[in-house]
Amino acid sequence: MFQIELVEQCKSNNRKAQMELYRQYCDGMYGVALRFVKDPDDAEDVLQESFIKAFQRIHQFRGEVTFGAWLKRIVVNRSIDFLKSKNQKMVEFKDNYLQVAEDDDWTVEDGIALETVREAIETLAEKYRYVVQLFLVEGYDHGEISQILGISDTASRTRLLRGKAQLKEILKKMTYGTGS
Repeated sequence: MFQIELVEQCKSNNRKAQMELYRQYCDGMYGVALRFVKDPDDAEDVLQESFIKAFQRIHQFRGEVTFGAWLKRIVVNRSIDFLKSKNQKMVEFKDNYLQVAEDDDWTVEDGIALETVREAIETLAEKYRYVVQLFLVEGYDHGEISQILGISDTASRTRLLRGKAQLKEILKKMTYGTGS
């Protein structure tokens, strides 16, 4: 059955169609939640809450993006809300006066494993970690990141730039044991 048909049936509260959409997306969305919350049990909780919210609000899905992209945004937002509820408050950032230089170079030295990069991302300050993860791992652009995190486009760009600089320093220390 085509996705749009499943979504339309879900809008009519068809439980079989809901189960089919769940089956199609649960593994991928679990992975998204796990990348944020880090604990398998918490990721399962976030996943279930995200699907409940998605099915409660499925009438708001207009098809402007794929259902998967729409659902992924719900999972990301729910994951961030979960982290906030665990007293990991996000820091407000005033950025009206900032000018951001673009830096699209995300290369790392040969021999640095993907797992090492992931570990390094985990050590970033929270305000940088979220932006780096949303941009680099989840593939969101600055406009989407600013909406998800409730920050301006400029703050997203600034945090990404600073997060990347911190990430390079962390990787240097992990690789060579020094920051110099």
